[in-house]
Amino acid sequence: MASLYGRFAASTARKHVLCLSYRCASTKVTMGDPLEHATGLEKRELLAKVAGNDDPFDLKVIKRCAGTKTQPNEIPSAFDSRLVGCICEEDATSINWMWLHKGEPKRCECGYWFNLVHKAPV
Repeated sequence: MASLYGRFAASTARKHVLCLSYRCASTKVTMGDPLEHATGLEKRELLAKVAGNDDPFDLKVIKRCAGTKTQPNEIPSAFDSRLVGCICEEDATSINWMWLHKGEPKRCECGYWFNLVHKAPV
């Protein structure tokens, strides 16, 4: 019985020493820059952010300007149409959604005009 306990203690001690040496070795290893590992759309997004474009997909809120028929609010899109939401009043609890199509300015229910303009894709 004593020899069984001795073998168990020796094997546990070896595992503990191996774990400690593994931890020491792993602390020296570092991951490379995420830009080096990224591919495809993720890499293009990271490159756009490095170039200074914080919103490469134009997902942030765009503040409305005059919004007249002669000077509509310009909404960027890489496609021929885009779904746009207009918060007509500052305290509104709902959003008025509408589809914008390239070359066709559209008027919201609140009276503001919107126009789709071309933007190069990411």
